[in-house]
Amino acid sequence: MSATPFVSGFAQPVVNYGQPKPARMHSIPAATEPCARLHAVTKRYGQTLALDALNLELYPGEVVALLGPNGAGKTTTARLLLGLLSPNNGSVRVMGSDPRHAATRTHIGAMLQVARMPETLKVREHIALFRSYYPDPLSAAELVQAAGLEGIEDRLFGSLSGGQKQRVLFALALAGNPELLILDEPTVGMDIASRRALWEQVRRQAAAGRTVLLTTHYLEEADTLASRIVVIDKGRIQAEGTPAEIRHRVSGRRIRCVTELSHEELLALPTVLSVEQDREAVVITAGEAELALREIFRLDATVRGLEVSSHSLEDAFLALTDSGNAH
Repeated sequence: MSATPFVSGFAQPVVNYGQPKPARMHSIPAATEPCARLHAVTKRYGQTLALDALNLELYPGEVVALLGPNGAGKTTTARLLLGLLSPNNGSVRVMGSDPRHAATRTHIGAMLQVARMPETLKVREHIALFRSYYPDPLSAAELVQAAGLEGIEDRLFGSLSGGQKQRVLFALALAGNPELLILDEPTVGMDIASRRALWEQVRRQAAAGRTVLLTTHYLEEADTLASRIVVIDKGRIQAEGTPAEIRHRVSGRRIRCVTELSHEELLALPTVLSVEQDREAVVITAGEAELALREIFRLDATVRGLEVSSHSLEDAFLALTDSGNAH
């Protein structure tokens, strides 16, 4: 049986297994220099345009969440950074070099959503195997601690729960002591406690100077972890900024209340943008919530069940992508 892992959906392994281990070419760059860069990258699959002149820079010490609907270009972006695809136009660089080169790949760690691993190897054997692929790996003890694998090192991979398998894959992504860490849906199958423990480890990796690129469908995860969010749709960046900046891209605030006023009366109030029924209550979106509230109180003294909130990251995501459209 071959112990070489196969990543489902990718054309080749991330590292050229079995090849002599190349020496590292670069140290971690200064924070002013990007760790990875896609410049004017266009990628097509036949007649399908996956990325459209995309520009993206990733810097040391930051966690960047790449968000977008299915087919937006997230996986293509990750594959390009892993050196598993070539752009039709533009350039891709990791640590200043082409990620398709074997030596460049030693700077990259990847935890992919769909992966097949030999199930008859023990956890410690997987860790030892992956450490052997790299010129300057983290110690086995560091990897076990970082991924919370204490006590299960001698268990077979096939006997682990879904969440435990995810923790092993996280350890393997860190095995090579990478500068760029790509995490694709890293907490799928994890319980709440395990998910939060992994979040803490992601923060520690960024604090240590690693660049983390995160793709996730858990918007709470992106909101919690990301120093920068990049929203991509149809191969183009639709918005970019901190989680707070992305949320502020959606106009207004939400007012939820029970009122005797009709939808027509509410829509006629100053700065009111929309009105939706929510069971016995209405949800009002207003550009200036305070001004709208004063008018509601003036017209209806029976108002009750009042809640005022800002828009969530999910609201902004839906507004910025086709996910929010009915078609």
